[in-house]
Amino acid sequence: MIPLRDINPSRSTPVVTLALIVVNTVVFLYQLSLERTAQLALLNGLGFVPARLPLALRSPEMSFVDALLPLWTSMFLHGGFLHLLGNMWFLWVFGDNVEDRLGHLRFLVFYLLCGAGAGVTHALVELQSTVPTVGASGAVSGVLGAYFVLFPRSRVITLVPLVFVFLTVRLPAMVVLGYWFLIQFFSGLGTLGGDQTAGVAWWAHIGGFVFGMLLLRGVRRPTAG
Repeated sequence: MIPLRDINPSRSTPVVTLALIVVNTVVFLYQLSLERTAQLALLNGLGFVPARLPLALRSPEMSFVDALLPLWTSMFLHGGFLHLLGNMWFLWVFGDNVEDRLGHLRFLVFYLLCGAGAGVTHALVELQSTVPTVGASGAVSGVLGAYFVLFPRSRVITLVPLVFVFLTVRLPAMVVLGYWFLIQFFSGLGTLGGDQTAGVAWWAHIGGFVFGMLLLRGVRRPTAG
């Protein structure tokens, strides 16, 4: 299922959501402007590498700043155009309402914390991995988790492929996002116990979604009673 748009008008302009989309796109275009060697160096230097965390504990050559800063820098890098497009599309569809409910500054802090929480979750599962993880998926997953809690019954116009036929249906957000989460969860279970050296960081998606649900209570604005 591919969400096209939600039927949930926002009361304010989602300036942070738009800014995040612009920044991610500009950074990706910068990546493309680099030569292949420079691109790999950028991804390796600013991508989040789980194995650097235990290395920072035992090696004076690796500081915690060097190990932890990529939790945030990595969420503005992407591995390809489809990777960027998928993340920014989900952010565009669901981010405006979450930003509207939290407020601009709270939403930005929420987004960055969810991205970091997603990276930590990935590290807990793949602590020995030396593969740089990049992408806004974890942070966007946190936004999806918040939307799931805030607007579970909001209708989402969704593209549903059925073999060679594509149907457009209106589904509750809890169905669309619940289905998305189950895919991430069972895909993540399939990687446990294996030698995952590359591919999708499923547990970052899972961690970001759950972290977003839990963090929401601490950052949401009080509503008038």
